[in-house]
Amino acid sequence: MKKRIMIVDDEAAFTRMMKLVLEKSGRYEVIGENKATQALATARNFRPDLILLDVVMPEMDGGDVAAQIQSDPALKSIPIIFLTALISEKEVLGGPVTRAGYRFLGKLASDTDLIACIEQNLAT
Repeated sequence: MKKRIMIVDDEAAFTRMMKLVLEKSGRYEVIGENKATQALATARNFRPDLILLDVVMPEMDGGDVAAQIQSDPALKSIPIIFLTALISEKEVLGGPVTRAGYRFLGKLASDTDLIACIEQNLAT
């Protein structure tokens, strides 16, 4: 059975690219949400196994979206991986970074690193 992945990012082209990469692996069913203010409703409807969440978005930042999701009893156990361009090249090369209990992965991470990070977080 395919795992359900939700991508929340205000850049529609980035969301489409990530969706294609993940679905091409054959392991995931993916939905994209480009409005941070709609992320909670989309998560409630889609029931993802994992959420990839942009940090910097215009209407609401990723931290606020994560707080909303984690305050919902039906969603609070869903792993969240923050995707950000605000991460150093050294950190990108080192794989995912953990801060304040959240995983952070550079938007420029390779497809292999992205899928490895997803699989690691789905296993926990």
